[in-house]
Amino acid sequence: MAMEKSTYDLGVPWEKAAGYAQAVKVGDTIYISGQLGHQADGSMVSPAPEGGPVDRSVMKDQLTQAYVNARTILDHFGCTFANVVEEVVFATDIKAALAVMREVRDEFYGAADKPQVANTTVGTTALALPGQVVEVKFIARVG
Repeated sequence: MAMEKSTYDLGVPWEKAAGYAQAVKVGDTIYISGQLGHQADGSMVSPAPEGGPVDRSVMKDQLTQAYVNARTILDHFGCTFANVVEEVVFATDIKAALAVMREVRDEFYGAADKPQVANTTVGTTALALPGQVVEVKFIARVG
């Protein structure tokens, strides 16, 4: 029996070049590929200088845009951040990420006394694009 799945793309150049979808929906689960701090045209929001420390404002700008991009994908599938059950954050500067994560996440999930989503945050030495400091992948459930 064939598995029914649907995909969604944002139309940025690296989707076709790398051969992946921004999201895949299988059954009632949506797997969202790592979202970057890029705008619709693929340009990076607040690119960080190569080799330098990460400014918190750069991290916040890119993290916010990653959530904006995820919201676009969730909207496509008729979902919101209330449907997200897990996220994994990859950051080139853990301290900068942790300093801004709560504020940014509250903007999208809503401020709550109790956490609303499972989270893993991972430090890494580099990410895919020049000037990129953060990437967030999500899993959401429909219904």
